[in-house]
Amino acid sequence: MDFPGTGADAPVGNIADAHRLTPAATTASNARTPSRDGDPMGRATCLLLGLLLALPASASRADDTRFGPADLVRIADLGEPTFSPDGRDLAYVVSSANLDADLSQSDLWRVGSDGQRRMRLTDTPQSSEWRPQWRRDGRAILFLSDRKHHSRQDDADATTQVWTMPARGGRARRITGFADGVEDFALSPDGTRLVVVARDPQFPAGTPAPINPPPIVTERLQFKEDGAGYLDHRRLHLHLVDIASGDVVQLTDGAHDEQLPAWSPDGTRIAYVGKRGDDPDRHLDFNLFVVEARAGGRERQLTTFPGPDLDPDWESRPDWSPDGRRIAYLQGGEPRWLYYAPPRLAIVDVDSGATTLPAPVDHWMYKPRWSLDGDSVLVLVEHSLATHVSRIDIGDGTITPLTQGARFDADFAVSGDGRIALLGGTDRHPHDIAILDAAGPRRVADHNAWLDGRRLASTEPVAFDSADGTRIEGLLVRPVDAGPGPWPTILRVHGGPVYQFSHEFMADWQVYATHGYAVLAVNPRGSSGRGFDFAKAIFADWGRLDTQDLLAGIDHLVARGIADPQRLGIGGWSYGGILTDAVIARDARFKAAISGAGVANVYGTWGHDQYIREYTLELGTPWANGATYDHNSAPFLHADRIRTPTMFQCAERDFNVPCIGAEQMYQALRVLGVPTQLVVYPGEHHGLSVPSYLRDRIERNLAWYDRFLRATAPP
Repeated sequence: MDFPGTGADAPVGNIADAHRLTPAATTASNARTPSRDGDPMGRATCLLLGLLLALPASASRADDTRFGPADLVRIADLGEPTFSPDGRDLAYVVSSANLDADLSQSDLWRVGSDGQRRMRLTDTPQSSEWRPQWRRDGRAILFLSDRKHHSRQDDADATTQVWTMPARGGRARRITGFADGVEDFALSPDGTRLVVVARDPQFPAGTPAPINPPPIVTERLQFKEDGAGYLDHRRLHLHLVDIASGDVVQLTDGAHDEQLPAWSPDGTRIAYVGKRGDDPDRHLDFNLFVVEARAGGRERQLTTFPGPDLDPDWESRPDWSPDGRRIAYLQGGEPRWLYYAPPRLAIVDVDSGATTLPAPVDHWMYKPRWSLDGDSVLVLVEHSLATHVSRIDIGDGTITPLTQGARFDADFAVSGDGRIALLGGTDRHPHDIAILDAAGPRRVADHNAWLDGRRLASTEPVAFDSADGTRIEGLLVRPVDAGPGPWPTILRVHGGPVYQFSHEFMADWQVYATHGYAVLAVNPRGSSGRGFDFAKAIFADWGRLDTQDLLAGIDHLVARGIADPQRLGIGGWSYGGILTDAVIARDARFKAAISGAGVANVYGTWGHDQYIREYTLELGTPWANGATYDHNSAPFLHADRIRTPTMFQCAERDFNVPCIGAEQMYQALRVLGVPTQLVVYPGEHHGLSVPSYLRDRIERNLAWYDRFLRATAPP
């Protein structure tokens, strides 16, 4: 279950996952790094030393051209490109590992649209900056940062606020001072005001915080959320901030949240996303609203579709047309289909509320942006194994791909003169930033050029028929410098389940390939990229059809002489962990398994994780739908069938897929006498971010697979 957060092979989800278009979690996130208590560096260093000593000599032998575990935490993750008003420059975010402090950290950079004049704008090893926005005159950039205010260096915990700095770098100045920090913001077109998303304060202004945190008291249906912790009555609301005076006006209130604000071109109105009703926690009926950008401004609901209109988990914002008369956004499917239904481009007329779907095709779409003439909308369109930026004509619905081939486009920006800056990558290179010219993407910013000196494994598409004849697709990575097969093979299982493996750089696959393993990454039923029916085939039926598809992939590689049937491993994170449990409970051919952030007993996680609404919509309740819960809990209820040595991993503070899932399966296998191990990463949420833990995970995985899949493995 990846939501956001993001697991090792996934970014997405359902009760079993969520965030979709984020880079693999083996790289640093470009969002704010969650705070952590204590110093894990010493503990992690000891673990790593032990693992390195346990690895075979061939794995520890120095080879500067091979991609190894140490390289995994060197990868820089680029994100959030945004053009300067004149289109000559781009600001963007670079997230990387601060190995000395053992944390993931983000800074702002700037580069010319011709690829020249690249410069670092911030250098804050202990804090991060993200969400850059240019002032209209191009002389300053506003951004979010969790740095301490220079006049309050004794702050125990710096909160996220809006800051500003000269566009060419220099001293930053804090603009906002919300007691519990800022979640999001947008700069007005004239550059004089902000709309800020902030949570209601925990304590009244001027009231000192108690020595110990007060008791957590809640009456909410959804009472916890990964990264946010326990949820109480406080909500996210919109506030207007005058930059010059600092005056703040609250625009919205009530027992609901407002998110994703976007200014109208004339600066008089603000569009945003929210849910209403007696209990918004019980449904996914997100809608678009508009409020006048003034004190006491009138609020008006724009959309009325009974399903999700721009669910914030899609990581896409509403976008006003150049004339301010329409808004482009994403509309989901019927509420009962949750994340299995593809979000598609929708256009709403601001005055009438009339909504149209200009291209109602069976593809997942993301991040709509209007063209300058208002006749078309640019959007990311997901296909099998790839995602491309495309243009959709509003008049006739024609979809024109602007990129093509084996690549994964993750984001883009549009300049004032219509040029497109593209954030994307391939299976041999992480995301870079390129200007999309007539000849294709022209790279202007790349912070991973060092990879050119590494020997990387090739990735090739594979296709085969499942047991019932359904065509299944995936990717194969062959070992680096491998002799003739068959080879020991690791079956990687993605999270979601509504996500897919694509032609994007997967650092863990490269490590496995360097270590002599073939990697098979299958997109079984439940995956995106193949349409609604393919995704919803596993609705309330986890571990049956998708397990069948995974096993068919292994059969295919064995028949081709690629996979050694006596040396098969399997592993995944989030829904990948859920499905790993299901596979090893059904089939004993795997000699080693690694189940990360999974759950095999949905009775045990019902009411314990953050998905109470999704459980109810997909599985029903345990007391009314016992047969459904029994079926989806089969790996735990039939754990006595498992013979595969399995390592279970989890993150201590994960409210997405809590450790109870890993703990129960670990205990079951320990009682049964099956070789097993439990690994808990302290202080971490669903998507690991501590660099030493990311390296520990891949090295620990290698050691586990080596122990059971190699004839010469150490004891």
